[in-house]
Amino acid sequence: MDLRIFTEPQQGASYDDLLRVAEATEAAGYDAFFRSDHYLKMGSADGLPGPTDAWITLAGLARETNRIRLGTLVTAATFRHPGPLAISVAQVDQMSGGRVEFGLGAGWYDAEHAAYGLTLPPLKERFDRYAEQLEIVTGLWKTPPGSTYSFAGRYYTLTDSPALPKPAQQPAPPVIIGGSGKKRTPELAARFADEFNLPFADPETSAAQFARVEAAAREIGRDPKEILRSVALTIAVGRSDAEVGQRASAIGRDLTELRANGLAGTPAEVVDRIGQWREKTGITRLYLQLLDLSDLDQLELIAAEVAPQLD
Repeated sequence: MDLRIFTEPQQGASYDDLLRVAEATEAAGYDAFFRSDHYLKMGSADGLPGPTDAWITLAGLARETNRIRLGTLVTAATFRHPGPLAISVAQVDQMSGGRVEFGLGAGWYDAEHAAYGLTLPPLKERFDRYAEQLEIVTGLWKTPPGSTYSFAGRYYTLTDSPALPKPAQQPAPPVIIGGSGKKRTPELAARFADEFNLPFADPETSAAQFARVEAAAREIGRDPKEILRSVALTIAVGRSDAEVGQRASAIGRDLTELRANGLAGTPAEVVDRIGQWREKTGITRLYLQLLDLSDLDQLELIAAEVAPQLD
């Protein structure tokens, strides 16, 4: 079971805050450091000192870490044109020595689009644009050196692009797609995804969505085993019930609710919960959502007392 740390810096974090978490992630032996791609806080957090750009952050971390994988859950297709996005991600992949994973979603948070002058199209158009972006970004990366890439879609047109730079990973960095849409999301995952991620769902809902992705893959003649299954869950892990309660309180979550919908409990309880997830859904990767970025002790606890029991 791969364990990855997943952060939500729009809730309030500087680059230095994220660097401390990424360095702790690497030192503790986790597989990867991921972050959300949002420009506006959610809920009651003050959001200070303000948002950090996902790919600028990952470019910095690419030079300041050595081993961990780096990526987004997930970049919004509404934030960037696919051509420049392909360039940015390829460059960060080069800067990291080939450690980037590319999560892309359709975009959804209307308030952040309004706050920063971004257009959030209606849902159908959003998914149409998203599909074109997946086609373009992966097409640019996979174009052989010396050849050019062209694309004529409804929303994007590229003409004789040199399709440069190339990412360090060939033919392309792993692509992560996720979400709960019952038709188009599984279809896009079947075509483009190396990994399918379900964030903050229950095991039964996740298993049903994984089955849809599997069916969509089989329909186009792709082996479903090529698509890794993962979930993201919020954590509050402590050495005692009191410590678990303190960690839930620190992130503003009800402990009973978090035990039901996240990963809250002592190491033994969390190991058992992860085992249930694995049995019901077939996941092989787990993103641990760390909301309190100052709580590096929790990362060390999970690495020391949970991770060794998941082999």
